[in-house]
Amino acid sequence: MGGAGPARGTANGAPGSPGRGTSRWLNVTDATNPTQAAPAAHATDVADVADVPDAADRGRGAGAGARGEGGAARRRVPLLLAVAGLAYAIDLGTKLAVVARLEHHAPVGLIGSWMELRVMRNSGAAFGIGGATTLVFTVIAIGVAAVIFRLARRLYSRPWALALGLLLGGALGNLTDRLFRAPGDLQGAVVDFIAVRGFSVMNLADWAIVCGGALIVLFSFCGWELDGTTRGGATPAGAAPVPGPRAEAGPARPGDGRGPGA
Repeated sequence: MGGAGPARGTANGAPGSPGRGTSRWLNVTDATNPTQAAPAAHATDVADVADVPDAADRGRGAGAGARGEGGAARRRVPLLLAVAGLAYAIDLGTKLAVVARLEHHAPVGLIGSWMELRVMRNSGAAFGIGGATTLVFTVIAIGVAAVIFRLARRLYSRPWALALGLLLGGALGNLTDRLFRAPGDLQGAVVDFIAVRGFSVMNLADWAIVCGGALIVLFSFCGWELDGTTRGGATPAGAAPVPGPRAEAGPARPGDGRGPGA
């Protein structure tokens, strides 16, 4: 009976035993000894610094953002070319069809006597303007196409791509007539075939030019820019802002709320 007491005291309270007394002693030592808490604080500092991107990483992130915005701009060029190609193909196809089937024939009514198909050769511009200055309109059409291709390098806006595509397709459609139809020498006559009563005879290229020009005037009036911004400096459509650098963390100090002793 008397020998059981010391055994219990040794198991629970002796410094060398693995009992509860040892755990309490170690906890008190960790909490009161700053040299033992330092490794944990140092590990926290390393983790904080590792999370902060250096200058090279921030430069790479900014470059990726710029490349993303450039890619968005390039995606508008295929839209511009697709609209222009479609307008050009429809205009060229309809001209070939009406010349083959309707030239030197009686007009064909579309909407009673208000609109009809009637083939005419026009040496001037749309609406029959400037018949004596064919060469001037040829040069203008070439200049319009060159300007549109130049503007396409900074084209972010889908609406502007649609408008410029219509304008480009119409200009190329009539330019093809001036280059390859009689009498030649950049003065070929344009084929017109849509006759509206009380109005001029036109073709689909003329309508594309008129619609594209009207859209450009509308977008300019509304303040929509080629790069997808509005007048006043809004962010380009589809462009994600590049995140700024994070604040760099300094070394942990006692009582700053980051170490175990906070």
